[in-house]
Amino acid sequence: MKNLENEIKQLIIDSLNLEDLTINDIDTQSPLFGEGLGLDSIDALELGLAIKKTYNVTLNPDDTQTREHFTSVESLALFIAKNKA
Repeated sequence: MKNLENEIKQLIIDSLNLEDLTINDIDTQSPLFGEGLGLDSIDALELGLAIKKTYNVTLNPDDTQTREHFTSVESLALFIAKNKA
């Protein structure tokens, strides 16, 4: 799971052009939005597309659980591991 979490951290950095961050700067359990990494709704869309392209996993924006999957790197890793094609 640690490898997947690091892959997701790198995906966040690459897809959102956060060149001033490294994977060590992103805490696995910290929130991605608001107080944590500070991402916004546009970032969520871009990250969702990158996840779909990289892992062939689709996050449904109409699903009430999607927000929970985007809570942290850890929650994204759990979702991707469970749903990876």
